[in-house]
Amino acid sequence: MTRIASRVSQLHGEGALAVYARAKELEREGRSIIHLELGEPDFHPAAPVVDAVRNAVAEGRDRYCSTRGVPALREAIADYLKRTRRLDAVAEQVLVAPGCKMALALAMMALIEPGDEVLYPDPGFPIYPSFTRGLGATAVPFRLEEKNQFQPDTHEIARIITPRTSMIIFNSPNNPTGTVFSKAALQKIAELAKKHDLWILSDEVYARILFSGEYESIWSLPGMAERTVIIDGFSKSFAMTGWRLGYAVAPVIDAMDLLVLNTFTCAAEFTQVAAIEALRDSTNSVDAMVAEYRKRRDLFVAGLNRIPGFRCQVPDGAFYAWVSIEDTGLSAEEVQKLLLEEAGVAGIAGAAFGAGGRNYLRFSLVSARNLLDEALERMQRASVHWRAEVSR
Repeated sequence: MTRIASRVSQLHGEGALAVYARAKELEREGRSIIHLELGEPDFHPAAPVVDAVRNAVAEGRDRYCSTRGVPALREAIADYLKRTRRLDAVAEQVLVAPGCKMALALAMMALIEPGDEVLYPDPGFPIYPSFTRGLGATAVPFRLEEKNQFQPDTHEIARIITPRTSMIIFNSPNNPTGTVFSKAALQKIAELAKKHDLWILSDEVYARILFSGEYESIWSLPGMAERTVIIDGFSKSFAMTGWRLGYAVAPVIDAMDLLVLNTFTCAAEFTQVAAIEALRDSTNSVDAMVAEYRKRRDLFVAGLNRIPGFRCQVPDGAFYAWVSIEDTGLSAEEVQKLLLEEAGVAGIAGAAFGAGGRNYLRFSLVSARNLLDEALERMQRASVHWRAEVSR
């Protein structure tokens, strides 16, 4: 019998998609569902970006192009990072890919050997440990705990580094907690990376979605540009999820480019042309979107904290609410199912993001404020199922 490569058995999917599939089944049955499970903005690209892609296709910009990305876009990305993150990256360090996951995969394939150990945040984006295992390496979690405001415990990170450790992966703001790693934490992680000669894979896809302060990238710290790979893209900050356009900024672009040549050849040229217009942000759409997310965060988190048994810290970035349900007396899976099946509110049980999420639910702030209000009312009514347990 023909067989499937063993590496595939090491991969796993994303819990959000399973919840989404069930929610769509319920909708087909005529149920009203408020979708708070997917990390997909309910905004759309600004009008100039849509005009730019339309014009690019009309002008014949639908041919093969540079494997590393259209030169003008790579220049624009380097300029954008200087403007928004004070980074001294240059176009020669930028590689464009069809989506952030692809950029992430290229970097991991270029840098991780079988038998390596890779540190990643728990809770965190589930693809980090999944793809690590798929490459024959060992995924080693470091915890983000509520008692520490979900900041990384750098003493723990120091303890779990071994001679086999080759990389630390993290994203800030974090998915699912919304935590923005403090400068002190970044400095300590940088010190550990230099001491142990580690790569840093810094997933900065939510870097523009901050609710206060300026973004701090670990790349900018002394000695870190030569050992850091930044992953970013257009799906979250520019509401271009289906356009599938991401990029890496790295000192190992040649190795990643060779992988591009052996896989997808290039990202679509017309989307890259439009992405240049997105980076210009001539209508200030990013700031307007973040301002709306801030309003949604304030409304929704305050409402969640009024629901018996729920507890939610205010996130500093991204567009998620990370809710402790421990005091309900039910498991997160039970609360998730109850809210979806009985109340018509779709969220994700936190174990989808690692063992550290087992007593949490994640909700995305990707629906309009009136829908968030309605979701809160539905959850308040559904809480009758566990209020007796809370009041004991």
